[in-house]
Amino acid sequence: MKTPEEKFARWVRVSIASFLVIFAWFIAADIWIPLTPDSTVMRMVTPVSSRVSGYVSQVYVRNNNRVNRGDLLYELDPTPFINKVEAAQIALEQAKLNNRQLDAQIAAARASLRAAQYTARNDKLTFERYQRLRTTQNISQAELDKARTAWQGSEQSATALEANIQNLLLQRGEPDDTRNVTLQKYRNALEEAQLNLRWTQVRAESDGTISNLQLSPGQYATAGTPLLALVSHRIDIVADFREKSLRHTRVNTEAAVVFDAIPGKVFPAHVTSSDAGTFAGQELANGQLSQPEPSTRWVRDARRMRIHVVLDAPLEQPLPTGARATVQLYNSKSTFARTFAGAQIHLVSWLHYVY
Repeated sequence: MKTPEEKFARWVRVSIASFLVIFAWFIAADIWIPLTPDSTVMRMVTPVSSRVSGYVSQVYVRNNNRVNRGDLLYELDPTPFINKVEAAQIALEQAKLNNRQLDAQIAAARASLRAAQYTARNDKLTFERYQRLRTTQNISQAELDKARTAWQGSEQSATALEANIQNLLLQRGEPDDTRNVTLQKYRNALEEAQLNLRWTQVRAESDGTISNLQLSPGQYATAGTPLLALVSHRIDIVADFREKSLRHTRVNTEAAVVFDAIPGKVFPAHVTSSDAGTFAGQELANGQLSQPEPSTRWVRDARRMRIHVVLDAPLEQPLPTGARATVQLYNSKSTFARTFAGAQIHLVSWLHYVY
């Protein structure tokens, strides 16, 4: 029969051995089958706002309504925008009318230019004939000077008409209306007015669920100010692990997920990506010198890095964004490791019935 001292010594040895086995198990498990309860269900949340400002006339959705891309959410009073479209159309038609008037003025100026050129040509011939007659003393010098003045005046009139035509052509712009700068300016204004009118109808840019609706008819909506949120149907599970736990984690690494809201069930998943870093890993360009993070601990806290996990099959019961989850990674393909990982995550799923 063993003495009390021998029994005590045996229990000490068993305790030490158990501690060493458990310690080794936690080290190996944290590398090959890591698990974290720091996981959250995330959904893409899109703030919805109008692109133009105006008074809300109609609201077509309510909180928690499921909508599809292109569905009408709410509408602003279109009256002022319709007026702007009509004003832009009138301005475009007026610009076309102005161009037609300029075309008529250009045609008249060209006719006047041809008449002035004929007159200048005749006055030049008259002056040359007077020059020949003057050499034979058949006309006086005064008559020759008068002929010269008439010819020079008609030449200047033709030059002035040519300058006037150039000025009219510059005002008219391109003869092709599709390339005319003035008309294009008014067409752009019309298109912008029509675009603003279309933007009075605010539609869903993607499928999702309406949330945080703060909108009612008669309310003034400022462009760019969110009035509701559109929560995407697609979920993204983010999980934070210690750095060393992700040494063997890659894209498409198998995983398992349990949700606090669905206890007792384990959902197969896989890793889709990992974040490039954390907020603590960036330096702000503020013109100041960096300040190293002080630490008085011999063993500092482990940094946690974020990965993204997607379920292999969609959930039958949708979960809200922000729902809590636990993620188990299968970094090892060995049967032994996968068996213990499966037992570990199933145990956690049942524990969620309790807490």
